[in-house]
Amino acid sequence: MNLQLIELYVFVLAGFVGFFVITRVPALLHTPLMSATNAISAISLVGSLVLAGADRGRVATVLGFVAVTCATINVVGGFIITDRMLKMFRRGDRKPERAR
Repeated sequence: MNLQLIELYVFVLAGFVGFFVITRVPALLHTPLMSATNAISAISLVGSLVLAGADRGRVATVLGFVAVTCATINVVGGFIITDRMLKMFRRGDRKPERAR
C-alpha cells in the first residue's frame, strides 16, 4: 500500500476519533479539560510545524501551513476562552489595584 495513502487514512481516522471524543464530553467537564485540550493542540502545532518544514513536496508544505494556521488559532482561542471562564469565578468584592 502506498505510504501517502496510509498517512491520509491515519489523518482521516484521527479526525473522526477527535470529533467523537470532543462531542461526548459533558458540559460540566468542559472547563477543566480546556487546559488538556490546549496542550494537545500545542502538540499538533509542533507536528504541523515539522510537516510544513519538511521538504516532502508542495502539497505537504501547503497542508502543513494550513495545519499550523488552524492549530495556532485553536491554541490562542483556547487560552482566551479559558481566561474568560476563570474571570467568571473571581470574587466581585475585590477592587482592582490602581496604577501609581
